[in-house]
This record gives sequence, structure tokens and C-alpha cells, in this order.
Amino acid sequence: MVNIMLKHYPKEVARYDIRSKPGSKEKILDRVAKAAYDNDRAYEGCARCVLAALHHHLHLTDDEREFKGALKASTGLAAGIARKGETCGALIGAIMAVGLVEGTEHLDDFNGYVKTMEAATKVFDEFKKHFGTVKCFEIQEKLLGRHYDFWKDEDAEAWYKDGGLDVCPGVCAIAARIAAEVIFTLQKEEDKM
Repeated sequence: MVNIMLKHYPKEVARYDIRSKPGSKEKILDRVAKAAYDNDRAYEGCARCVLAALHHHLHLTDDEREFKGALKASTGLAAGIARKGETCGALIGAIMAVGLVEGTEHLDDFNGYVKTMEAATKVFDEFKKHFGTVKCFEIQEKLLGRHYDFWKDEDAEAWYKDGGLDVCPGVCAIAARIAAEVIFTLQKEEDKM
């Protein structure tokens, strides 16, 4: 048995040494981040793993068919869209979650469109601030020292050997936490109405 040290497993931010309200925002954010990490480590496919973690803990929609459709649609967006190293799939999954909460169902709903874009921009900007980029290959280069073309067997094998199955789930955890923060803000605004 090989014992691997996981350097990118999400750190808990909530206080667990004092009594706090069950289901506190901070504790839920910890759970969301850990679920995104664990999903990507077990199942792979960053976009869908982030989206699933957010839905599981924040109940993005009451319509399970709607969620399943979004999950299916997210499948091809992993590893920088179709494994091409472009926009990070974890970020895409996070923005898809915001869209499920805030998005509009009608093309002529311009106000809903603008409100959703504002929320998506918050996720995008915070993610980019954290990593300095939104490009999958560039994030890999920063965190792993190189990028990997998953369509090449030797690169895919190297990604595993170089710790990719710890690093990329860590990116998923951060993207999910950022999206959850934005979603909490959206829900708080909705509660005020």
C-alpha cells in the first residue's frame, strides 16, 4: 500500500473548537470544498465534480431533471474544455452552479441575464485573483511545473505520477468554495426581497 501525502486537500476555515450553529455558512463552505476535492479525486472531470458538490450541499435547484441535464452538459468541459487546456473546468462548473441558481429561463429576460453575468463575474474574478489565470494549462504549469495533454498517454501517466490527482482536486475545492460564497450572497439578497 502506498501512502500519499495530500498537500492540496482543503483546509477547514470554520471554527470547530467552539460551539456554533449547526449548518453554519463556514462549515458548509468547508463541506462544499471537501466534496469538490473528493469528487474530482474519485471520479475525475473537474467541471462536473464542482457542480455536483455545489448541488449536493446547496441544493441549486429543486428539479432533479434540471440538475441531471446540467451535470450531463458539464461532462465535456473538463481539463480546459474537452481536455484542451483552455478555460479551467473547475471554474466552468462553478459558474454553471451560479447559473442554475440565478440564471434565466427566457432569452428575453435581459435583467435576469445581467444579474447572472454579474454573479458569474464575481466567481471568475475571484478565481483569477487566486490563480493569476483561468487557463487550465497555465494553472497546471503554476502548480505542477508543466502542463499535460491528456490526449497523449505519456502525459496522462505523467500527470498521475506528478501528483495531478491531488493538485487538480485542490483547484476544484477552491472553485467550489468561491462559487458557494457567491451563491450564499445571492440567497441572502433573495431572502431580503
